[in-house]
Amino acid sequence: MYTPHVCGGRGRGSHYVPCCAGWVGPTVLLCTYGFCSMMRPIEPFMTEFLTGTYKNLTSEQVNRQVYPVWTYSSLFLLIPVLLVTDILRYKPVIILQGLSYVAAFVLVLFGSGVHLTQLAFFCYSIAMAADVAYFSYIYSIVEARYYQRVTSYVRAAILLGQGAGALLAQLLVSLGGVPLYCLASLTLISVSVALITSIFLPMPKTRIYSAEQGFSVEDSNVPDRQDFSVRVKCLTAAEHVGRMFRRLALDCKESYSSVAVVFFCIWAATGKCGFYQVASYIQLFWQQIQPRNFTAYNGGVDTISDLSGAAATVAVGHISLEWSVWGELVLGGFTLLIAGVIFLMDLSNNIWISYTCFTLFKTLYLPLTAICTFQIAKTLSRKRYALVFGVNSFVATVLQSVLTATVINTKSLKLTITSQFLIYASYFAAISLPFTVRGVCTVLRMKRPSGGNQAEAANDRPEGSRP
Repeated sequence: MYTPHVCGGRGRGSHYVPCCAGWVGPTVLLCTYGFCSMMRPIEPFMTEFLTGTYKNLTSEQVNRQVYPVWTYSSLFLLIPVLLVTDILRYKPVIILQGLSYVAAFVLVLFGSGVHLTQLAFFCYSIAMAADVAYFSYIYSIVEARYYQRVTSYVRAAILLGQGAGALLAQLLVSLGGVPLYCLASLTLISVSVALITSIFLPMPKTRIYSAEQGFSVEDSNVPDRQDFSVRVKCLTAAEHVGRMFRRLALDCKESYSSVAVVFFCIWAATGKCGFYQVASYIQLFWQQIQPRNFTAYNGGVDTISDLSGAAATVAVGHISLEWSVWGELVLGGFTLLIAGVIFLMDLSNNIWISYTCFTLFKTLYLPLTAICTFQIAKTLSRKRYALVFGVNSFVATVLQSVLTATVINTKSLKLTITSQFLIYASYFAAISLPFTVRGVCTVLRMKRPSGGNQAEAANDRPEGSRP
């Protein structure tokens, strides 16, 4: 029987026919959304905006009462958002993310006082938790053959948005003398465009986690679905959620069955925790050490660090190396370099040295996350990628909450911002030790396998790396 070639569907011989309805259209819309949602010119100068004449908050209030809100909120929001994302099939959660960004920057612009600023960062935490929908959506729309291509486009859109926002902010502040209030207004406009774009995203027809459950309302034995009672609907939903949890538990067990994958996931979570702590409080650190009447170049530093990090990430993708053997040693060694860079930044009171160290910090961190990502992805099917991404993000948020509560919100310590960065440097140094030790052991074992050690070494390697 002849099957017509439908745009974005399958034609004769089950050949996929790509077009705007297949993968190009959704990818362009999602990339547009990602670019606009991440082009936030106010962010490089957020601390200066909050502590300046616009909001009149003190550095102490921003450090201990405002910034920690999004960390603690993300801890409680991440897992529910991950589960709801699959049930609602991604698009509604992406729209929720856009709404949260708009609400956050409306409050930043027009709100005043600590409580409204905290509410703004709570809305921001909802948007951050919804990132899992952004990264998972495209896999439910396109054919598997296009995964690598669309993944690069989607991630590039985010990076370009961040770089464009930071560069625009620096140019407007340094050359145009534009007030920070205008940067906040431009940010609100950008995230509003992102929200409008999200409405036009096509609705996925399948779910990642629920697709194999065999659950649907149509499968119910009740003849007249319109006569469902509220109780029956609740029981059906509860059954569906129970199935999903059982499936998630099974997927977690299978995803983390490899010791090597577990180690890469540990670095992904701990590294993300440390990165966000440094990136979140770096503006307070710079404000502490910069000279009087100094023109801040936060936006320029963010732009250069994003571009250098992107270049380093691309370079990693073209390096021919047996990452299953050398990956952990590379992670351990470069994490130790990150710790050294933060130590140098903390010990120096020179703003330009601090700018340089932060650029190096970001340039070193971003390619390491790429190594973890593709090493983990080698062992996963597409339906588990979002799960592992969500679990790693949740663990990172838990660690970040603990670190924030210990370092920032412990009243008995009352650590200065420079003391906090000394702890962050020590944190990265501690992370580097187990990875360096295990990396050395892995290299020695893989280079000189003997007898029974060959089977043990093979079991430690990710499945995608085995011959």
